[in-house]
Order: sequence, then C-alpha cells, then structure tokens
Amino acid sequence: MPAFSTAVIQGYLAAGDAAATMPAKGKALEELACYLFGLIPGVSITERNAMNSFDTEEIDVACWNEQDPAGLKSFNALILVECKNWSKAVGSQEVSWFLTKIEHRSLDFGILLAVNGVTGDANDGKQAHHLISMALLKKVRLIVITRSEIEQLTHTDELVTLIRKKVCQLVVSGTVWP
Repeated sequence: MPAFSTAVIQGYLAAGDAAATMPAKGKALEELACYLFGLIPGVSITERNAMNSFDTEEIDVACWNEQDPAGLKSFNALILVECKNWSKAVGSQEVSWFLTKIEHRSLDFGILLAVNGVTGDANDGKQAHHLISMALLKKVRLIVITRSEIEQLTHTDELVTLIRKKVCQLVVSGTVWP
C-alpha cells in the first residue's frame, strides 16, 4: 500500500492552523482529505465543494470507490467526506446536517474529518454522539476521524484499517470511537 508523507500531512495541518479565515482552514483540511483518500487503492476524488441542484447542500469531498481489494472493498461506490477544521468539537447541528446530506443521496455511509472530534462522550452517548448512534436505526453509518488519528497515519493500509475498525466499533457498540 502507498505510504503517506508525514511532511505533506503536517504541511496541510500547518496551513489550516495558520489560516486567517474559516474557509481557508476548511480548504486546508479538504486538501488533506483529498490527499489521504486519493492514495487509497481504487479510490479517486470525483467532486469537491459541490452544491446540489437546489443550492441547499454542499458536499466537501466525494470519493469514487472502485472497491479494490487493497482499499475499501466492502464500502459503497460513493463515499462522502465532510471536513471540519474547527478549534472545538463539532456539535450536534453540524453532525445532523451531514447525516441529512448522506440520507438525501440515498447513501448509508459517510466520513466526518473533525480535527477536534464531536461533542459529547461515547461513554454517555450524549450530544453529537447520540445522533451518530441514532443514525444506525436508519441504517446510516457515520464515522469520525480526528487530527490525532490523522497525524499517526503512515500508510494507506492504516487509514483503511482505521475506517474498518471505526465502522465495526460503531455497529457493534452503537457509539463512535471514543
């Protein structure tokens, strides 16, 4: 599996840290998402910052997944990635909105890159954690990947393994990775 460049990852994170505006911070994380997911075997970036035809919903990153055995074989052909490069945890409102975007496209899976995670606690299942757990009732799985997890990645197989583990943990326990 392809290796990630620690310098490239740190460069995108540093660009986000140094950005003066929220859109610039978001763009840096979106660039990082494209870098990370674009290196997974069988995955290509098909859309960025794409609005639906009604101009009501924007998708940060859309990935086409050829379901390569070395990549995300058991996942949908289309994977949506939402990027939140916030200085605090992402709240219930934003998590709910991303879940809605997933459902509006008849999908059952999405990835939220939230550098500081989501509100609430996996142990008590409150706030944003509750919404992610409740989405399972609609057969929608949403996983959250944080900055600290991204900083530990060295190869695409580690990202694929992280995604698989997070989905399994979500489905089995009903909570996002603590």
